[in-house]
Amino acid sequence: MDDGVASWRCDLTPLLSYPTVDELGARAAALAARHPRDARLRRVGVSRAGTPLWLLIVGHGSRQALVVAGPHANEPVGGATVLRLAEHALADRRFTDGADVTWNLLLCLDPDGLRHNERWLTGPYTLGRHFRNFYRPGFLEQPEWLPDGAASAALPETRALLALQDELRPFLQCSLHGVDVGGGFVELTHELPGLDRRAAAVAARLGVPRELGAYDALYWPGLGPAVYLVPPPRRRDLAAAITEAAVESTWYHPYGYGTVTAVVEAPMWGVASVGNGAPHPDPDAELRSVSRTLRRDTGLLGELAERIRPYAAGVPDADRLLAPVEDYLLVCPGLADAWDPDCRNDSARPLPPMTTARLAALRLAGRRLALRTAGLLHQLVTRAGRDPADALPELNRLIDARCADLRNTLGARWIPVDRQAEYQARVIRALCALAVRRTPGASRSGEPGWGPGPAVPMHRE
Repeated sequence: MDDGVASWRCDLTPLLSYPTVDELGARAAALAARHPRDARLRRVGVSRAGTPLWLLIVGHGSRQALVVAGPHANEPVGGATVLRLAEHALADRRFTDGADVTWNLLLCLDPDGLRHNERWLTGPYTLGRHFRNFYRPGFLEQPEWLPDGAASAALPETRALLALQDELRPFLQCSLHGVDVGGGFVELTHELPGLDRRAAAVAARLGVPRELGAYDALYWPGLGPAVYLVPPPRRRDLAAAITEAAVESTWYHPYGYGTVTAVVEAPMWGVASVGNGAPHPDPDAELRSVSRTLRRDTGLLGELAERIRPYAAGVPDADRLLAPVEDYLLVCPGLADAWDPDCRNDSARPLPPMTTARLAALRLAGRRLALRTAGLLHQLVTRAGRDPADALPELNRLIDARCADLRNTLGARWIPVDRQAEYQARVIRALCALAVRRTPGASRSGEPGWGPGPAVPMHRE
């Protein structure tokens, strides 16, 4: 099987913008209609709002690969990527028959959340427009996370994904994520030697920076440049949810089946410094600056939230917008303290050596948290249609200043949607090639009459 680095674009539909929920379904249905022997759509569940969860199945191989797009509402690149993957698989049988793989492509795990981002999905793509229209639900409403374990999964989207994992027992699961500002990286539940070199070649060809000190994996072992090992699940409190508690998730649920799970991150705006692994000349000064800015922004945003909350209570979806605001305001002070060399007191979790890449990732994380909070509050005010607390000018100043910092200080540059999707698709193809070599036996098809033979339901095995 091709390793995903060689050129294999074939005749592909240009991806000039992120697909909306309706566009995802329509384009997948059109692919299935054009290729009825090799592709089909299957409804595997519904969202909280009743939106169908669609699985596009391509190929007839005995090995099952599961690709999950849209687990985070504000990260739409996965939808573009699964469409690209389907086109690749239908155009090149080495991708399916040649590898004995069936591709199960979940078009969007959180379609309700994606709909709330549609004001910026189709462009124009500017940082200010993105963050002023940003939406991502609170931690407890994110469908990949299992805060109380799989047996207590509350969200219908989560239960649908868990059932699909149990049915397919995939040899490979790819969870598709998008970094708003930064670089590309991969997180793995199992080591796949050689992935770092293949992903590096893909990134170099497409001009995508690699995150050599990713904030999400700050305390995780490295498996090579921009490739990290996801540690086994451990109980954590809400304040750790941004980085550590996330491993208690659907990423690890199929681990017992031998599934390799890969979290594939592709950036929207690239920042070159996240790929600089050299030591920083004065890490403590940079940490103090990052912490001081986050602390100051959090204080201002907390005051604005208190001023906005009383008159925004009647705004439709006010609770939906306020839930992530409260999460961010809860975790930010602890993060600022943990990064500050003058007040860090958790000796059990010292920061790793601070390279230029890691410090850039922390600066980006602080700016991101402030911008997301400000953007959600901005939406509350604008939807209220009035601003008796005079909060909007302050929110606009903060958003403009932090976006300018990303552009001018950190050099954030837009990466076209087509290139984001191509990068992610090529990394997935490289993952598949390595995971196929690792898998001694084949998985079974999850559907009777689809693939080489009927499946045996789990409860009868």
